[in-house]
Amino acid sequence: MTYQEALQYIHAVSWTGSRPGLERITRLLALLGHPERQLRYVHIVGTNGKGSTAAMTASALTAAGVRTGMFTSPYLLDFRERMQIDGEMIPPGELAELTGFVRPFAQSMADPPTEFELITAIALCWFARRECGIVVLEAGMGGELDATNAIPAPEIAVFTNIGLDHTEYLGSTVAAIAETKAGILKPGCRAVAYPTEPRALAVIAGRCANMKIPLTVADPELLTPVSHSLEGQRFLWRGAPLELPLLGAHQRVNAAVAITVLTQLADLGWPVEEAHIRAGLARVRWPGRFEVLGRSPLFLLDGGHNPQCMQALEQAVADYLGNRRLLVITGVLADKDYHAMYDRMGPQAACFFTLTPPNPRALSAGELAQWLSRYGKPVTVCPDPARAVAQALAQAGPEDAIVCYGSLYLAADLRRAYLEAAGSPAPRQ
Repeated sequence: MTYQEALQYIHAVSWTGSRPGLERITRLLALLGHPERQLRYVHIVGTNGKGSTAAMTASALTAAGVRTGMFTSPYLLDFRERMQIDGEMIPPGELAELTGFVRPFAQSMADPPTEFELITAIALCWFARRECGIVVLEAGMGGELDATNAIPAPEIAVFTNIGLDHTEYLGSTVAAIAETKAGILKPGCRAVAYPTEPRALAVIAGRCANMKIPLTVADPELLTPVSHSLEGQRFLWRGAPLELPLLGAHQRVNAAVAITVLTQLADLGWPVEEAHIRAGLARVRWPGRFEVLGRSPLFLLDGGHNPQCMQALEQAVADYLGNRRLLVITGVLADKDYHAMYDRMGPQAACFFTLTPPNPRALSAGELAQWLSRYGKPVTVCPDPARAVAQALAQAGPEDAIVCYGSLYLAADLRRAYLEAAGSPAPRQ
C-alpha cells in the first residue's frame, strides 16, 4: 500500500461518519493486541483550546527529553499533522504500512469502525511501536463516547474551555456537554481544568469529588503579561520571562493550563523542569490560529468557528490590530451558531468575501452573503479561496488587515492561496 492509497482508504471507506460509542474502537484495539495499554497519556477534551494546549504540553515534554506522541484533529495542511512524535509528523511510508496492517482487522469486524476510530487505532499503533514515553491525546468530539476514551486511565485528564458546540451529539446545555466530557475521568488519574463557565466547572468538580480524583483549576494569574506584538507574547512566570509565539489573550489562559499540566506531571515523577517548560512554550507552533501570513496589508488566518472562538478573535483584533480597516474572508458550516458568531465580529468588517467550505455541512457562500447583508457592508460571493484572496488583496490598502475566519475546513486552502498570491515561502510552523 502506498501513502496515497492509504489516504484514499482512510477517507473513502463506507464507515465515514460520526457514531459515538466505544464498542467498535475497543474491539479493533483488541484485535490489534491492545497497543493503547502500552502507553501513558495526557488526555485533553474541551470545546476550544484543545489543540493549542496539546501543542504546548507536547512541546515542553519533548524539551524535557521524553519521547512524546501527539494526536490532534482536524489537520490544517497535511493529514499527517494528526499524529506526531517530538514535533515530527508520521512519515508517509509508516502511515501506509500501518494502514495496511490495520485494514484486515478493521474489515473483519461485523460492525466496522468509523473513520475517526480507524485513524485513532493507527495512531496508537504507531505510538506504541515507537515506544513513546507519553502521548498527548486530543479527543475528537465529546469525551465519554469518543474513540480516544478507549485508553486506560491517563496521567492527567485535561478540560479546556467548554461551550456550546456539537449540541446534536453532546447536549443542549453547557452542563450537559461538560457531563459528557467528564466521562474521560477514570480512577487513578489527576484532573486539570481551564477556568471555564461555572456550570461546566461544577460538573467536572462534582465528578472528580465522587471519584476522589484531585482537580486543579489553572490560574491565569500564573502568567503576568509583559508585552505583546505580532511576533508573540511575553509574560513573567515565577519571576522570570516566558515567551509564547501564539497570539491572543486566550492563549495566556491556555498556557496556564499547559503549565499546570506540566507541573502536575513533574509532581508525578516525570522529568519536567522549569527550563523545559520555558523552552517548550517558546518553540511551540500551532498554525491557523490568529496566524500572521503577511504584513502589507496584514493578512491573518484564524480557524475560529463558534461563538467562543469569536469572543477570543474579537479580543485579539482589539489587542493587535488597533484601528485598521478590516476586510473579512469567511465561510461557515450550516450547523454552527453562525448568527452569534457574526454578531460578534460582523459589525467590525468593512466588507466580506464569502466562500463555501469543502464540507457536506457547509452553508453556501450565497446563503451566507445574504445573511451577512444585514450589517450593511459590501459582500462578494467568491467561487474559491484563490479568487477570494485575490479580490481582498486588490481592495486592501497597505495599512489594512485581511482577516480569514469561520471554518478550519477553509484554512488550508486560504493559506495556500495567500502564499501563492504573495509569492512567499510558507511561514515556519
